[in-house]
Amino acid sequence: MTRHASFLLSLALATALAGCGQESKPRYQPEGDDYPEKLSGWGMLRQADGHLAPVAEVLPYDLNTPLFTDYAHKLRTIWMPEGQTAQYAEDRFDYPVGAVLTKTFYYPKDAQGNLLQNSQDDRDPSAGLDLARVQLVETRVLVRQKEGWAALPYVWDADQREARLELAGDSPVLELTAADGRKTSFTYMVPDANQCSECHAEQKGAGIAPLGPKARHLNKDFAYASGTENQLQHWQARGFLKGLPELAQVPQNALWGHPRARENLEKQARSYLDANCSHCHNPKGAARTSGLYLDPHTPVSIAYGVCKPPVAAGGGTGGRLEDIHPGSPEKSVLTYRVGSDKPGDMMPELGRSLVHHEGLEMLGRWIASLPGDC
Repeated sequence: MTRHASFLLSLALATALAGCGQESKPRYQPEGDDYPEKLSGWGMLRQADGHLAPVAEVLPYDLNTPLFTDYAHKLRTIWMPEGQTAQYAEDRFDYPVGAVLTKTFYYPKDAQGNLLQNSQDDRDPSAGLDLARVQLVETRVLVRQKEGWAALPYVWDADQREARLELAGDSPVLELTAADGRKTSFTYMVPDANQCSECHAEQKGAGIAPLGPKARHLNKDFAYASGTENQLQHWQARGFLKGLPELAQVPQNALWGHPRARENLEKQARSYLDANCSHCHNPKGAARTSGLYLDPHTPVSIAYGVCKPPVAAGGGTGGRLEDIHPGSPEKSVLTYRVGSDKPGDMMPELGRSLVHHEGLEMLGRWIASLPGDC
């Protein structure tokens, strides 16, 4: 048997075992584009006892304030090759070749199968996702190879037993049911492999990189099966991270939905804009020519949009004259674009079809609280 044939047989056996509820080893892929056609081929997640959960070598994680994606919930995981460790840095960790991150998008559902529009996630991190109570939509895989990161979208089958590689993305029509019974139909957009780079390349012309697992996003407690612990300290204890300073020196974004006592409205708003906008709106990003920088290092000033006329926004201004008009969210381009679902006007321009009403309301309160006038 040739080496190639032996590899294919081993991969097929691993995939079959994963489908039977047994764990396969996580896949190490330092180079090449022979990506698994099925998500199970990566060996990062397993289905057993009616649950989808990370395998033992893989860590789940969460973010303080996450990116909004049409009210989808997300199961995030990270895996490092044996003996390999990420190097801490305040803005971007240096991940080793072979590291794999996954993000599974899903919606909770009721007993009648209605997909629920809510922001509360009551999953048990020690058990994973109860497949009787959620609908899986997609899983995005980021793999660190020798030549850089590769982004791969996997779409879940209707029977929820497997996700398959769809390099061209997908656009299923979904319907969400709100707490008041109101239903909203929309087209959910699974990005194609090229669209991933439009957000994940934080510097124009640079390669893609992970956005979520940064120090300020990860600096929070997580309820592991072994107990609750700060995620960064847990990563270091597991050998996934080195160089972590004292936690008091690590930046921390606001906790979305349940802000900590010290997290005022400005902290919440800036954390939200960081998670949803700063990957493009930073001095080196794709939106740098706008002169609007929503990264955490830019002070609340004209560069942050305060009394700043928009640049080349066209109809995307909604007829408003400043990006942020202190005291007047109804006069601010920022709230118009965040509150729009019109292609060409809405921001972010990729990754959503719906308006995040809770985020818009919070941003409106923050702008209304700003002193001064333009």
